Amino acid sequence: QVQLVESGGGLVQAGGSLRLSCAASGRTFSNYAMGWFRQAPGKEREFVGAISWSGGSKYYADSVKGRFTISRDNAKKTAYLQMNSLKPEDTAVYYCAAGTQPYTDPVTLSNSRYIGSWGQGTQVTVSS
Repeated sequence: QVQLVESGGGLVQAGGSLRLSCAASGRTFSNYAMGWFRQAPGKEREFVGAISWSGGSKYYADSVKGRFTISRDNAKKTAYLQMNSLKPEDTAVYYCAAGTQPYTDPVTLSNSRYIGSWGQGTQVTVSS
């Protein structure tokens, strides 16, 4: 099992940027793909993006493609979500997630059934 702790959320104006961090502890972080999901009020949790265990492969939801970038530092056991050109519709609680099995590809991780661990979430609010 891996424990995940997000940080970096906050209030930002439309067009601004934020960087979320996800610190992991427990099992071998470097063997597992990492993902980001979000949940807006009154809506279901949705996939944002994922990154492979090596960082060499990434997959994004169409709604964030070109604006958000996922990265990871395996030495620091941390994943990141850089969010640029933020829009009010990006307002949500953002969750970091880790796959159940090592070496899962990022596309597979977009399905939450393959998520083994969730962080507690961090609020991102984008004002217009």
